[in-house]
Order: sequence, then C-alpha cells, then structure tokens
Amino acid sequence: MRAHLARVDAVLVQAVIAAALSFAHLHDAASAAGQDGWKAWAYPVSVDLLLVAAWRRLRSGDAKAAGWCWFLIALAASLGANVATAGLLDLDHVPAWLRILVAGWPAVAFLGGTLLVHSSPTTHDETSDAVGQEVPEDIEDQEDAPDPAPEPPAPPAVEPVPTPAPALPPVAVPAALLEHARKVAAEHHARTGTAIDTPTLRARLGVPPPMADAIAAQLT
Repeated sequence: MRAHLARVDAVLVQAVIAAALSFAHLHDAASAAGQDGWKAWAYPVSVDLLLVAAWRRLRSGDAKAAGWCWFLIALAASLGANVATAGLLDLDHVPAWLRILVAGWPAVAFLGGTLLVHSSPTTHDETSDAVGQEVPEDIEDQEDAPDPAPEPPAPPAVEPVPTPAPALPPVAVPAALLEHARKVAAEHHARTGTAIDTPTLRARLGVPPPMADAIAAQLT
C-alpha cells in the first residue's frame, strides 16, 4: 500500500512541476509577444484547455482524426513556448511571425474547442438505450393481451368423383364397306400370316377411327 501511494505521489508531483513550468513558459512567451497583464496569463489556460478537450475526444473514441489534429496543435503551441523561452529567441526583440501567432491563437483555440465539444455525433449507445427501454413495454403489452381464439378446423377435402364419359352411339357400317374390309383383312392375313390390326385397317380403308373400330369389331 505504501509503495502504491509513493508511486502515485511521485507521478502527481512530476505532473504538477511539468504543468507549472509549461504554464510559466507560455506566460513568458505571450508576455514577450506584447500580451500584457491578465492576457498573458490567459494564454496558458487556453492551451491547456484545448489539450484537455482534444484528449477527451481521443478517449471517447468518436472522430479521432479531429481529436489528434487539435491535440497536436495545442501540443505544438506548448512545446513552441517552452523552446522559445529556452534562449533560442531573443524575448526582448520578438520576431513578427511570433507576434502574429500569439495574437491569432485565441481565434484558433476557440474554433478548436467549439468543434471538439459541440460537434460530437450521436453515439450508438443512446439509440440502443432508447430501443432497450421500448422493448419491455412491448413485451408487457403482449403479456396483457388476451390469447387469440383458436382457429376452427378446416373441413376435410372432398375429392371430386370423376363422371364417366357418355357412351357413344354405335357406328353403322355399310354392308359394302364391311365386305370390302373383309377382303382387305383376308389379303393381309394371306400375305403376313397375322390378322390385320385396327390402325392398318383404318389406313387401308381411309375411314375415321370410330368407323375403323366398328369394322374391326365385326371382323373378329
């Protein structure tokens, strides 16, 4: 337990020292660029707030590209102030480009903070919660509703009874045609040794099928 507290205390002390030094460097850079009084103290607060807003966006998992963009911008402003106050720049004769960057920082910080805070898309969790709240109500309504009445059994299917085809009247065969058919049948039997069948008889006589059937019935 004591080792854990000592580790936490060491990290906390290191964070406080780093934040104080960065805060002081940002104040000195803003003051050297012509921002006097409370304005010089507002610049470190603006940079740190933009860093925190960008870090929260990265932790939330939404629009990480925007979060990384503004996090790097704020980090560059903080590191730039730290490097500028390390003796690389003459703070008594600040170049014009640094004055322009310091003077334009409030607009950049306001734009970044607004985009990070007020442009977060609607998360899927809110939609899921709304749907999840409606599901129990639907289930309760279904439980309270009366059971539907059972459907009556379907009547048994009745197979249609095939109706017999009406009997055709017998076909009258003329005596001359019947006699000619006998000759054709005898000639066929003498030539082939078998009785003539109905299709062959109909082809030889040139009569319709009912007439050929009637003649074949009388030849048997």
